Amino acid sequence: MKRILLLACAVVVFIGCQRPATNTTSLMPEGIAFLSREDWGAKAPVLPMRAHRLTRLTLHHTATTQLPDRSLEDKLRALQKFSQEDSPLADGRMKPAWADIPYHLYVDVHGAVGEGRDIHYAGDSNTSYDPAGHLLVVVEGNFEEEELTPAQMKTLERLVPALTKRYSIPADSIAAHKDFAQTSCPGTRLYNEIPRLQQLVAKQRTP
Repeated sequence: MKRILLLACAVVVFIGCQRPATNTTSLMPEGIAFLSREDWGAKAPVLPMRAHRLTRLTLHHTATTQLPDRSLEDKLRALQKFSQEDSPLADGRMKPAWADIPYHLYVDVHGAVGEGRDIHYAGDSNTSYDPAGHLLVVVEGNFEEEELTPAQMKTLERLVPALTKRYSIPADSIAAHKDFAQTSCPGTRLYNEIPRLQQLVAKQRTP
């Protein structure tokens, strides 16, 4: 009987269908506009997902031009559609369907935050690294070519310390996609801000 219960628990952890959703709203510092999955009309995951324990916070960029006139709801719905289908990548490769949006949180051009994949589950990547354990935050824009908006920086300066405190992620575990894979993501301009974000987190924890 004990073996059957253990097997059942293992199946639930792998499939990721039974764990209650995170109350992500409670993670948001006061003053940050937040859009939950319910708010933007998210569809359910289409494939099993892996449960994980967060040990890092990893920044990405969308690698697309900022679109200030398009609503965050539209951007998230489009990203989910792209994610849940076999979709062409910019380099010509085809991406297989993923369970859901690969990132946990999306920071738009106005500094608002959208809820992506449930934080309890590992994200996905089209590069060769395992994102399990990574809290994935994507920022709208191509930061090889564009600057972060003041609103985006203001949000990151508040969001990153709040998330790392909540999940006990050390300052030196704040990093970028390019630290783990062959990619330019999250772009030079965002990458250059990481030391400052690390300093904010370290300062917050200084007695």
